[in-house]
Amino acid sequence: MAGWLGLAVAVGVADQLIKQLVLAMLHYGQVVPVTPFFDIVLLYNPGAAFSLLADQPGWQRWFFTILAVAICAWLTVLLRQHQHERLLPAAFALIIGGALGNVVDRLLHGAVVDYLHFYVGRFSWPAFNLADSAIFVGVALMLWGSFRHPANAPSRENKT
Repeated sequence: MAGWLGLAVAVGVADQLIKQLVLAMLHYGQVVPVTPFFDIVLLYNPGAAFSLLADQPGWQRWFFTILAVAICAWLTVLLRQHQHERLLPAAFALIIGGALGNVVDRLLHGAVVDYLHFYVGRFSWPAFNLADSAIFVGVALMLWGSFRHPANAPSRENKT
């Protein structure tokens, strides 16, 4: 289990190191074009994914912080239960690391620091960060794992 928690810590630390670099090099709203479809930016998101509830007066900061910590605690329990597997613990570790990376932002800055911005022409994906990416990949792996080994699937021994 320590190895999986190490992965979570590595994701959270990498996320924070990149964010500190972006904070040191850019000012708010600055855009650094990298390719015709990708920029590095410095934005703050006080809400959740896709800036959900970002326009609220501040209660969402604590709501999402508490929610993330509770989810991390639940995933740590699941991690312990599945520690001898590979896919689900990796998924849980990625989600935990990403969630904690964003929790640190909420505690330090009052909002999540976003810096990756992809777009095609006038279509623009909301800016995000490494923590968000880890959460997305973790959830995708978790879903994939649940489809590969559904809990309610009949075992082969019980088929007649």
